[in-house]
Amino acid sequence: MDPVAALREIGFWLERSRSDTYRVQAYRKAADTVEALSAAERTEREADNRWADLPGLGPKTITVISQAAAGGVPDYLQGRRTAGAEPLATGGEKILAVLRGDLHTHTTWSDGGSPLPEMVQTARRLGREYLAITDHSPRLKVAHGLSAERLREQIGLIDDLNAELAGEFTVLRGIEVDILDDGRLDQESALLDQLDIVVASVHSKLRIDSESMTHRMVAAIANPRTNILGHCTGRLVEGSRGTRPESTFDAEVVFAACLQFDVAVEINSRPERRDPPSRLLALAQEMGCKFSIDTDAHAPGQLDFSQYGAQRAAAAGIEPEMIIDTWPVEQLVEWAAAKKRRR
Repeated sequence: MDPVAALREIGFWLERSRSDTYRVQAYRKAADTVEALSAAERTEREADNRWADLPGLGPKTITVISQAAAGGVPDYLQGRRTAGAEPLATGGEKILAVLRGDLHTHTTWSDGGSPLPEMVQTARRLGREYLAITDHSPRLKVAHGLSAERLREQIGLIDDLNAELAGEFTVLRGIEVDILDDGRLDQESALLDQLDIVVASVHSKLRIDSESMTHRMVAAIANPRTNILGHCTGRLVEGSRGTRPESTFDAEVVFAACLQFDVAVEINSRPERRDPPSRLLALAQEMGCKFSIDTDAHAPGQLDFSQYGAQRAAAAGIEPEMIIDTWPVEQLVEWAAAKKRRR
């Protein structure tokens, strides 16, 4: 087995099981180190099993490399595969089976942990047909949000990647754009027009009063470039960042705006978010909203978090046809483009 592939797959299983970041990075950095070797140097090291002098490699990663280079599946990787055979969530199997894509993901272009091509490769391996790359917008400096110049550069990279994939898989040009205090979107309008998918989310001043938050969200939803309302309450229910209460807003007004302006309500699948809460998910379903099951993945292993979102959608009685990432990519892209033409 290729040692680099073995190390990256271990990283996937660790991310999927929500292991500590430092453990994941140990295997991903080891993969980068081995991958950077020339073919001749790698062959030489495999021949004499000489790995310890390479920076960033420890006993565990060296064992994985040695066992993979010897032609077998490393013991640790086999153990992670066995543990990963158990589903993350049950009850959403029918929805998961028809889920074609993921419309909210992050890469090393902003605050994600892996390069864009690796996220794409993992999505393909999980059976997805398309993936939207939605790195953050400029205002979110803590997440290294994309300036207009950097977003243009990323669009070019995505276009090149799609040309290479030649219809086998589609990478959608996207963004998770900050909803500013007055409801404007945090990126140039002309640049947003070039994107396939725009996820609009509130990331700041989450504790403002209900009326102000409602007006702020509705203004963003009414923007013809907005396709998905991301993690609508902004809550955190667990995890290393601690907990955070829900933002307060008039949910009926916000979801009515989603209906009027044809914006999907995101079912954010991250376990620490589970956003919207169940009562709001039920309300949006009763009102007839469209939905998007998104992982908000910041690492390849988190792309499997869609299991959590599918489980919640099924429990809320949401029909698959109301979930936009069950649609064929052509239908999805046309739906998003049609909204811009209506402005």
